Amino acid sequence: MFLVAELNMLNVGKIEEGFVLDHIKAGKSMSIYKHLGLDKLDCTVAIIKNARSKKMGKKDILKVECDIDTLNLDILGFIDHNITVNVIKNCEIVEKLPLSLPKEIKNVLKCKNPRCITSIEQELPHIFVLTDEKKEIYRCKYCEEKYGSKDRFKI
Repeated sequence: MFLVAELNMLNVGKIEEGFVLDHIKAGKSMSIYKHLGLDKLDCTVAIIKNARSKKMGKKDILKVECDIDTLNLDILGFIDHNITVNVIKNCEIVEKLPLSLPKEIKNVLKCKNPRCITSIEQELPHIFVLTDEKKEIYRCKYCEEKYGSKDRFKI
């Protein structure tokens, strides 16, 4: 079950236990929902799109009522390491988890190089390694095809 709403039109209540993903770039919440596998979980998810934000202008928010262990911080950090992860217990924020660019990601991106071994060997995992943290550049582990920060926001 999920809810799509504008923040100024609907008040989404507190959650008992779970996590809130805040400061998501506007329009990216559905992509994050899919990449985190939230569609496969049997829990309540509230998706708030285009909420007003003093800091960002507009933002998306995801409220998920399930165990924080279901959240893959590497995938989330890869998509956008500026997202705020609030851990909720007894309707209160008990922890804010920092995100960072993961050193390696697996099966989030697919290598676009047609000569890469992953194009031929379908069962091989698509692995990308962080090669330049300042420029946020990842490269395919097998062929070194480059993926920059612009590519990350296309997933």
